[in-house]
Amino acid sequence: MRKVRWLQAAAMTGAIAILGTGCGMWGSESKPIDAPPPGTETAMETGTGTGGTGAEAGAKTSQTAKMTVYAKDPKGFVVPVSLDLPKTQSVAKTTLEYMVAKGPGESQLPAGFASLLPEGTTLTVDIKDKLATVNFNQAFKKYDAKEERKIMEGITWAMTGFSSVEQVKIKINGQELKEMPVAHTPLDEPLSRKIGINLEKQEGVDYGQSTPVTLYFTNATAQNGKYYVPVTRLVKRTDDVAKTVMDELLKGPNTSKGLQPVLNASAKVLEVKKTSDTVLTVNFSDKLLDENKKAPADGLQSVILSLTENTNAAKVQITVNGSPKVETSDSQTYSQPVSRPLHLNPNPEKL
Repeated sequence: MRKVRWLQAAAMTGAIAILGTGCGMWGSESKPIDAPPPGTETAMETGTGTGGTGAEAGAKTSQTAKMTVYAKDPKGFVVPVSLDLPKTQSVAKTTLEYMVAKGPGESQLPAGFASLLPEGTTLTVDIKDKLATVNFNQAFKKYDAKEERKIMEGITWAMTGFSSVEQVKIKINGQELKEMPVAHTPLDEPLSRKIGINLEKQEGVDYGQSTPVTLYFTNATAQNGKYYVPVTRLVKRTDDVAKTVMDELLKGPNTSKGLQPVLNASAKVLEVKKTSDTVLTVNFSDKLLDENKKAPADGLQSVILSLTENTNAAKVQITVNGSPKVETSDSQTYSQPVSRPLHLNPNPEKL
């Protein structure tokens, strides 16, 4: 019932920016995507550092690391972006500091993206027993009521991106909050990914009789840079979450919000089944493939992200008509089970 209260309260305050909430954790920040052959990089992975050559590259790599922050894109979606952050004793604290307006992370964001936390915000982070307690200063209160839900989502998803964190508690000047300070969204329990992100409710679905699934679609910048956007969609209650995730991915996104489908309209899922304690297998028909007999690279990444987000599966095996010999449009071979990428939406300078 508490989850329902969260969703209803968010709707009543008008803090929902758009119309998914996933119960699965993002997983460890160190989980790589391991199915493409070793030594190859995918569009969603990079190493640490900021590039360069020779001694310059070595120096930058030793001083920085890729970490995922959350920002607001030009369409108003809360989006993960992997930035180069300085290595510090508190990576979680630094991650949130790079989400502050006019802070050190703003110059790394793609054009049109905006920081989520108000200018002047300072903070501390204490992590104990999977709970991150974030203590803000008074400047944290200086945001518009319509941004409250997005701020909650960004903080929660950034912190729970670390394997050491499952829940988040918010304080201001050491005082634990019972509600958010502007639109008064209730905080009667710690935040977790159960609150969802970029929430979307299907027509005819009742809050109390729904199942939240978090789906990954794509969006594009004015420069045609493509990036992944998580959307939590409330659907009719189901016990088969994996199948529901695939059904919803095939239905596609709300295109009026600018999101793009990740699977072609003729794609068909023949079966979704658990093939080991950690692996889900998705068997597509050959309608998934294009005229060159290749699967959409973005689509398969979205399948992997969405299934591992919503289930306990650590990896996903992709097959077509039962065969694991699947090649994607970016010439990667997915012959083995695939885990989540190490970095999501890296290289923002290319967006």
